[in-house]
Amino acid sequence: MKAALKLELEEAKLMVEAAKLAAEEVKALESICIVDDGGYVIALERMNGGRITGPEIAIAKAFTASGHKRSTHLFNQPGGPASTTGEAFGIHAMLPGKFAIFVGGFPIVVNGEVVGGVGISGGNGEQDTAVGTAALKALQAHLGDEYEVMTQADIKK
Repeated sequence: MKAALKLELEEAKLMVEAAKLAAEEVKALESICIVDDGGYVIALERMNGGRITGPEIAIAKAFTASGHKRSTHLFNQPGGPASTTGEAFGIHAMLPGKFAIFVGGFPIVVNGEVVGGVGISGGNGEQDTAVGTAALKALQAHLGDEYEVMTQADIKK
């Protein structure tokens, strides 16, 4: 048996609040989704004025990042698994509406284990990345030195 860390509502809410502050700084109206390690939504918020499509896209990004244990933009980088020459080309068609292979999804990795995902939708790629990494950094600050949270944009477990 293995003991597992579980992301809870308290951490998810903290991440959403940090993401909203970052979104205001980069002037983006974002939808922010935090999912658990099974890809199920713990917290979801669309900022006032955010696109009505944002929540569904943020959910898909968070689901993909959590389930595939990698930042979603890594799928389409040159030579990436979802590129036309990659081993997973067309993977997004396997789970229509649930699988996102573009920027804005990040796995939440604590002490080397994927405990969930964060999905950001509403800004451009740079804005979504800044907002997503701000959420991860807020989790690290909240958990303190006892835990190690991966906070860079390019995460692959």
